Amino acid sequence: MSRLFSFIGGGDGPWRIVSSRAIVGDALPAASKLRVVPGDQPQNGALWTLRGLTSNERYVTRPEKTGLLAIQPSLGRPEATCAALIPISKGDEWWALTQDERRQVFEETSGHIRIGMDYLPAVARRLHHCRDLGRPEPFDFLTWFEFAPADAPAFDDLLARLRSTHEWRYVSREADIRLERE
Repeated sequence: MSRLFSFIGGGDGPWRIVSSRAIVGDALPAASKLRVVPGDQPQNGALWTLRGLTSNERYVTRPEKTGLLAIQPSLGRPEATCAALIPISKGDEWWALTQDERRQVFEETSGHIRIGMDYLPAVARRLHHCRDLGRPEPFDFLTWFEFAPADAPAFDDLLARLRSTHEWRYVSREADIRLERE
């Protein structure tokens, strides 16, 4: 199973881009469709390609991981016809912190995991790490979310809560791409 995924914005794909906006920093070029493919496949007509690796959870304790696994749904549920791709970069100040200092900001101060658990099982997610690729990428993380249309307001609330935390002061670039499966 591939750990590398490519998110390809262009004119074809099973996901229609409903909106794409910059939250912090530069926006991505406008695209009408999105394709998510395993690996690093060249794509004709791509306006942009974002790549990331799935990896181990880096800021999660064993009890938190156990709790997440117990209620986190899988991707690809038939009712989850809405999605969001949230690419994020954090600034040099974040990366200058040690692993335990980042954990302190991520969970003890900001409650990232606790907030996310409030929205399970309605919202499924998969995190991709871009810095692990060993080559420059435009973002540090790509988070892919899937949810049913009825859960879109809850997803918006989840993002608002996360964006209001101390952790988000470290964000140097963020885009918000909303999609619907065709």
